[in-house]
Amino acid sequence: MGATESDPAMDALLDALHRTEPGRLAQVVQQHYADLGLDRTTIYVADLQQNVLVALTDEAGGGPPQRLSMDGSLAGWAYRSESLRIQLGEKDTVVLFVPIIDGVERLGVLRVETSTLNAATVRRCQSVAAVMAMALATKGTYSDRLARAQRAAPMGVAAEMVWAFLPPRTIGTELITSSAVVEPAYEVGGDAFDHSVVDSVLHTAVVDAMGHDLAAGLTSSVVLAVCRNARRGGADLAEIVDTVDEHLQRLFPERYATGIFLDLQMTTGHLRWVNCGHPPPYLLRDHALVPEAFRREPGLPLGMGFGAAEERQVHEVRLEPGDRVLLYTDGVTEARLTGDAFGEERFIDYINRAAAAGEPAPEVLRRLVHAILGSQDGRLSDDATILLFEWHPLRQVQRP
Repeated sequence: MGATESDPAMDALLDALHRTEPGRLAQVVQQHYADLGLDRTTIYVADLQQNVLVALTDEAGGGPPQRLSMDGSLAGWAYRSESLRIQLGEKDTVVLFVPIIDGVERLGVLRVETSTLNAATVRRCQSVAAVMAMALATKGTYSDRLARAQRAAPMGVAAEMVWAFLPPRTIGTELITSSAVVEPAYEVGGDAFDHSVVDSVLHTAVVDAMGHDLAAGLTSSVVLAVCRNARRGGADLAEIVDTVDEHLQRLFPERYATGIFLDLQMTTGHLRWVNCGHPPPYLLRDHALVPEAFRREPGLPLGMGFGAAEERQVHEVRLEPGDRVLLYTDGVTEARLTGDAFGEERFIDYINRAAAAGEPAPEVLRRLVHAILGSQDGRLSDDATILLFEWHPLRQVQRP
């Protein structure tokens, strides 16, 4: 098919998806799979903690949706590796598992059963998966259908508020990839993260509000809102922190939050940061920790610095291509493994070994937080948030 020729089957699917309600995405694809040259399709989305893949089905159909293990299924392998997987089906068919990825954010997996396997079929499946990524990303913002499918447990009100303010877990361009995880997912209170790309600058932040209740969730949510408002108004890094300080002191005079805010010039690797009473980040270079890279005297926590004699210090460092920067809250290093604190050494070692194995940043963090949770029977004594970003200006951009 020429580059300018239309594809009637894909055109019909796109037209139907534009007009369908979010809860019927899977049904619309199923109605069109025959015209697409496919025998059967199923859409799976990852649950909130990325433990399982949940089939999107008609809620009125009755019965619980099918769930596939993230670590024990071929579909999970496709999700984890962000690559196509194939197995033999029944009655001379082939089953393809195609990752559903919005930009660099992993959303789920498209399962396709077909009696014809060739290059054209693979391209068609990848096109359908790409369309579904856009549909899930856009329609999921105004429907509870996707959020309901992704939950394996009831969510607390504080966590509901925090998740409403959080950005996508993974963002990226040809120059950077940034990914984050937050636990306990259904009970998180005071932790939050932010990352955004504006005019060749990556903005990242991790916040830890005092307490583990609704007030803590409200505090961290206000920090994110004020940070974004100031940033979108053109404020620089120091002005953003001052604005957050001022609002927290005025709105919550009895509360505070620690936090760290970073700006990375993605074309040069020039990194600036402000530390507000928070654990310093780690700089990983060539799978090794660069000692003292971010060791500076921390400033006052957020909510305590506005009007103080001490001015916020903006620190600087120059990254090298391939460098990874790791932001975290103290709930990570204070988590306990078999009676001992997880600690800096184990934390860094886990990240480096996973990175050396070639795992993408989102998968590195997924496995790390599951290891921490698994060591404590799935329950943390404090919120644990990790954000990992990599500056990769020399990486070859992969095209589908």
